[in-house]
Amino acid sequence: MQLATQSDFYSPSIDFSGKYIDKIPSFNILKSGLRCLCGSRKDKTYETHAMFSNHIKTKTHQAWILNLNENKTNHYIENENLKIIVQEQRLIIARIDKELSQLKDKNKDLIIDNLRRQLLEFRDTNNNGVEDLLDM
Repeated sequence: MQLATQSDFYSPSIDFSGKYIDKIPSFNILKSGLRCLCGSRKDKTYETHAMFSNHIKTKTHQAWILNLNENKTNHYIENENLKIIVQEQRLIIARIDKELSQLKDKNKDLIIDNLRRQLLEFRDTNNNGVEDLLDM
């Protein structure tokens, strides 16, 4: 049985001057093709080097690269803000997990106490004065 794999997402390279440039990765490594996030067709998978080479020449892709280069600072700031949000969400998730665990422990204690009380009531109603059946 063969595992189903997803295609990789393309990310442009950065040249020596810090500009985003297109550099097509080797399709020998990419067994499931390549998808581009430029916005033209995010669901489209490019299976060959030639297909992706044609894609990066499109106006939509070229505009995406231009936008990346013009908004580097904004992307950096957004990335830093997202890091903070992720850290805050991790803390929230950890706190909720802890509260949930404590709640489960409390519920277990309540269930045990309730079952213990029911068992004692059952013993009281069914014993009819006999404490231990082995003593009979």
